Amino acid sequence: MSAKIYRDAWGIPHLRAENAAELAFLQGRNAAVDRAWQIEVDRHRSQGTTAAFLGADALAWDRFARQARLDDTARRCFRSLDETTASWIERYVDGINAGLADGARRAPQFAATGLAPGRWQPWTPLSLWLTTHVLFAGFPTKLWREEVARALGDAATELFATDGPGTSGSNGWLVTGERTVTGAPLIAGDPHRFIEDPGIYQQIQLSCPEFDVVGLAVPGVPGIPHFGHTGSVAWAITNAMADYQDLYRERLRRRRPAAGLGPEVEALGPDGWRPATVHTETITVAGATPVEIEVIETDRGPVVIGGPDEAVAISLRTPPRVTGDLGFGALPALLRARTVADVDRAFDGWAEPVNVVQAADTRGGLLHRVAGRVPLRHRDNRLRVVPAWEPGHEWRGWYEPLPREAVDGVAVMANQRGLAAPLGVEFAPPHRAERIRQLLDKPHALTAKDMAAVHMDTLLASARPLLKLLAELDGLSEEAALLRDRLTIWDRRMDAASTDAAVYADLRSAVVRRLAAHPALEALAGKSGPAAYPEVFLPWLALVPRVAFALEGLLTTGALPEIDRTAVVREAVEEVAAADRTPTAWGQTHRLAPWQALPATPHEMWPALSGDHDCVLSTSSVPGVDDRCVRGPAARYVWDLARREDSLWVVPLGASGVPGDEHHRDQLPLWLRGELVPVITDWNQLTEERDDF
Repeated sequence: MSAKIYRDAWGIPHLRAENAAELAFLQGRNAAVDRAWQIEVDRHRSQGTTAAFLGADALAWDRFARQARLDDTARRCFRSLDETTASWIERYVDGINAGLADGARRAPQFAATGLAPGRWQPWTPLSLWLTTHVLFAGFPTKLWREEVARALGDAATELFATDGPGTSGSNGWLVTGERTVTGAPLIAGDPHRFIEDPGIYQQIQLSCPEFDVVGLAVPGVPGIPHFGHTGSVAWAITNAMADYQDLYRERLRRRRPAAGLGPEVEALGPDGWRPATVHTETITVAGATPVEIEVIETDRGPVVIGGPDEAVAISLRTPPRVTGDLGFGALPALLRARTVADVDRAFDGWAEPVNVVQAADTRGGLLHRVAGRVPLRHRDNRLRVVPAWEPGHEWRGWYEPLPREAVDGVAVMANQRGLAAPLGVEFAPPHRAERIRQLLDKPHALTAKDMAAVHMDTLLASARPLLKLLAELDGLSEEAALLRDRLTIWDRRMDAASTDAAVYADLRSAVVRRLAAHPALEALAGKSGPAAYPEVFLPWLALVPRVAFALEGLLTTGALPEIDRTAVVREAVEEVAAADRTPTAWGQTHRLAPWQALPATPHEMWPALSGDHDCVLSTSSVPGVDDRCVRGPAARYVWDLARREDSLWVVPLGASGVPGDEHHRDQLPLWLRGELVPVITDWNQLTEERDDF
C-alpha cells in the first residue's frame, strides 16, 4: 500500500500510508498543499518576520515574537524530545517542504504579496504551537490588574474579573452510556477561538497499520492533539483557564562592555545583580525602514516590555522556556491510544496550554482531568506583575497531582470555575456550563444528533442583571417605557432574526459606554499606564471591552458605590429610545468577521450570526465597540463511541485554504444552521486522489 490521499464529498482529507513515518510525511505534504498560505503566515508569525510581506501593521507582533523568543524556545523544546518523536516530527516537516511549492502555486496570496515559500525547520511545528497558544493563559491581564490597582486601589484588582476579550475558551461535555440510546458514551463540544480564514482546525483521518484516527488537526502541527477518535477511544479538551505564566518587573542597568564584546546588561534579582543575555535583531518592514530591536533575557525570562533605557521593564516566564518541554511527546502516543488509560498516560506528559481533558472508550473507561504544567509560586504571581528583586516570587516546582473528577452521568466544562479552580484566577461565568447541563437533562436517551441543538442554544442568562435594573425603572418617557416593557417580556434569546435581541444589544452597549465614561473609572481611561505598553497588549488594556465583558459583575457588585447604576441604565434606555432608527434584527450587525492575513475581498459582507458571548452558541463581539463576531466556534464535533461512523463534525468555512476552491467555504452554510457533516471512515465511500507519494 503506497501513501494515498482520499477525499470525501466535503473535500476532507483521509490519509493512508504503510507506516507512521510515511503517514507523517503525507500529513505534512497535505497541509502544505491544502493550507500553504495559512501555514507559511504562521511560520513567519512564529519567527517574527510577517512585517516583511504584510507591512507595518504586523510590526507589533513581530517585535513581541522575537522579544519573547518563541522560535528559540521551540528549538530548545525540539532538542529535548525523545528520538522517536523527533524523527516523526521531522518526517512531517519533510512532507511540508515537499508540498509547499505546489501549495503556493494554488494560493494567490503568495503572488499578491511577492512572498516565496520558505523552508521549514524540524522545530517549526513547535514554534507554530507556541505562537498560537502563548496568549491562551492571558498573562496580559496582569498588566490590566496593575492599571486597576493604580487607578482604584489594590482592593479593586479583581473587580473586572471575567473571561475577557483576549482569551479563548470552549464548550465540552461527556455523556455516559447510561444516558444515550446506544448505551455508549458521547463526547461533544466546540472550541471557541478567533475565527480565521482559513480555519485553525482541519478535519482529517490518519490511517496506517499502527493506528487509524479521525479528528481535528492544526495545520502545521503533526498528529491530532485536541480532538480525536481512534474507534475504541475518543478525547476532547477545553481551556482550563489556569494561570501558568508570570510577569516580573525588572530593574536593568547597562555596563561598559569589555573590549570586543557587545553591550552588557545586568538585572537585579533576589541575590543581587546578575548578567542578562542581550543581542540586537533587525525586523524588515515592507514599504518602510527596517526596525532594530534589542532582545534581552534575565534569569526570569525574556523581557517583553521596555528595557534598560526605559522607565518600565517586564519579563515573561513560561513553562516551556524554563523546562525546554512543550509536551509534544504526547502527540504520537495519542494516535496509538486504544483506551482511556492510554489517553490519560499520554496527557501526563502534556505541558502547554493547560487543558481540561474528557475521554471515553468502548470498554467503559471515562476521564475528566486537567493536563498541563502549572508552577507552584506565591499567589501574587498569579494576580500582578511581581518585583524580580524581591525573594518569594520564584517558582518552586509544579502543581501535582493535577485535578481530576469521576464522571457521573454527564461531565461539562465550559471554562467555568470548577475542576481547575485551584489553578487559576479568572474563569468564565457559569452560564454556559449550567445551560448545557440543563439542555442535556432530558427524560429520553440522547443521540449524536441531539448534540447539535445544544451547540446552537442562544439563551443569554447574563442579561438578567441589566434587565432587572431596567424593569425597576419608573418615570420614563413614553418611548423608553415601551422599550422597557418590550425587553421585560423578551425571551432573552440572541437569535439573528430577533429585533428584541438587537434592541437589548443597543441598550447594553449604551450602558457599557456610560459606565466606561463615568468619573469613577476616569483614571482607567487615561493613557498614563497603557501608553508604556507595546501595541500587542493593548486589547487587554482597553477600558470599554473590559467593562463590556465584566458588565454582569459591575452591575451587581457593592464596589464603586459612587456609580449610580440605576441612573446609568435610565440614561441608556432614554438614549436608545430616542434614537431615530428603523427596527433591525440582531444579525444585521452581529456578523461573522474572520481574521485574514490578506483579505481577498476588502469590506466583504459576511453572514449574520445568532448567539452572543455568554450563550452556549458563543459568538463573541465587543459590546460598546462593535457587534461583529471575531471569536466563536472554530469547529463543532460529536464523538460517538458506539460507532465511530455515526460521529459528526463541522468547521466554519471548509476543508480547503485556497480561495475559490469548491471546498473553501462549502461548510459555512451548515455551520450557520447548526448542522454537522457525517464522519466518513469507510474507504469505499471516499475518492482517491490521483497522485502517489
